[in-house]
Amino acid sequence: MNYLDAISVPGREDRHKTNTAFGGTSGKMKSCLKNGCFGKDGCLNLSSRSFSQTHGCQFNLSLGMLNSIRKAVIIKHGPVGCGISSMGNIGVNKTLKQLRDPLAEGSIWISTNLDEADVIGGGEKKLREAVLFADKEFRPETIIVTNGCVPALIGDDVDNILNDLQEQVAAVIVPIHCEGFKTKVMATAYDAVYHGILKKFVRLPEREEFIVERDLDEMERQYRISRNVNIFNVGSMSRPDELELQRILTGIGLNVRFIPCYAEPDDFQYALETSLNVSICGTHDDYFVEHLKTKYDIPFVIDTIPIGRKNTDRWVLKIAENFGLEKEAQRFIAEENRILEASIDKYRNVFKGKKVFLAGGEVRIIATAEIIQDLGMEVVGFKAHHFDQFIEPIFEALENIDDVVIDVATNQPFEQANLVKRLKPDILITHVGGNNIAAKHGLPIFPLFGPAYNYMGYSGVFEIVRRLARVIRNNQFNKNLAENTELPYKKEWYDKDPFTYIKE
Repeated sequence: MNYLDAISVPGREDRHKTNTAFGGTSGKMKSCLKNGCFGKDGCLNLSSRSFSQTHGCQFNLSLGMLNSIRKAVIIKHGPVGCGISSMGNIGVNKTLKQLRDPLAEGSIWISTNLDEADVIGGGEKKLREAVLFADKEFRPETIIVTNGCVPALIGDDVDNILNDLQEQVAAVIVPIHCEGFKTKVMATAYDAVYHGILKKFVRLPEREEFIVERDLDEMERQYRISRNVNIFNVGSMSRPDELELQRILTGIGLNVRFIPCYAEPDDFQYALETSLNVSICGTHDDYFVEHLKTKYDIPFVIDTIPIGRKNTDRWVLKIAENFGLEKEAQRFIAEENRILEASIDKYRNVFKGKKVFLAGGEVRIIATAEIIQDLGMEVVGFKAHHFDQFIEPIFEALENIDDVVIDVATNQPFEQANLVKRLKPDILITHVGGNNIAAKHGLPIFPLFGPAYNYMGYSGVFEIVRRLARVIRNNQFNKNLAENTELPYKKEWYDKDPFTYIKE
């Protein structure tokens, strides 16, 4: 796999044959994964909808990663409306940056503000002006240029312009081709960002070689590298999550570095001084770690996500196997599970008999369902953004799941509303951005992710249990909301099959 000579990355529907339109059971999905129904010649690769209410955009998702990179200015080449999504990222990025470093600077971003005249005459002049302004005004180490739909459609020669400007500015210019219209799988955004990082940032560090010759014993350096692990955080891991995973891996004798979010440009050079790259989610990182394996022969682990006890146990053991630390890992896991079981036992009566519906990223919701089953609750439905082969190992932690309904839909809130009416869950677990309509069902809602909360590892299980118990006990706001507002769908829609508009 090597796409680095190309200007931009292929969409996930081409590279992974990812599916974004599926309605059925988890058993049917597992069968599709086993039999290759979604693969190269699979029947699900071309599934679509005859009606679509809304969809995700890789441009916005790319900005979620890029706005976190430090010592950088982000230039959004497109209409100003395409950049407004960064307003929603400000709180998340500020929280995480300051949890890592209280003195961390905020995000700086500029829009080229293309208008109707630019659609006719081109936006290249505005792009040049924006890059020169950013370099002169802020003196960043990096200027990241995200290419939106409009300049791609009108044919702005972005790469040649940036190559020419590179000789005029001190900052490293990184083009990111993340045009929203090019893919239905918004997770392609991760590949687009990594594509730019690989081309402009990742290289063997020259400065480290000089330091080694002067100050470090080479054997000591090599030993340190032999215990180094990179863990990839693309925005779905909070600072408490990072600290928990660092605690776990340090506990079995390893050193940990987190990239790419909230990293500085130099961090990507020293990221090559590692013995293992670990992805917490294959949806995020396979493009990057595959290239590092091909070019620098650095092994990687893509398996499960460390959410829930079984998933965390498996994740730790998979990493430990690469270093011959299985015995240390098993002792650590046994003690963590003993402490955790004693901690959550008092909460079990709160959850007894409750039914749960989960919506969000496919890997994350299936992993979170393991905690739901661990607590004695029933999983009645899923709504995933998409699905591909990375979801397969996550199912192994679940029991009696084959009859559970799963809807694959990037957004499409009308399908979720129908399913919630039919399945009648007691609790909804969803991403924050999807809660505006979901709250009108009057049910307790637990956020699938939050920038200041712990979800991963063993302490993450306890934090989810503790916070979920509080949400269940105090749900009066959503009850009042349901009594005084209405969902925007007619009764006739709820009488239809929720998967009416999916064409397989």
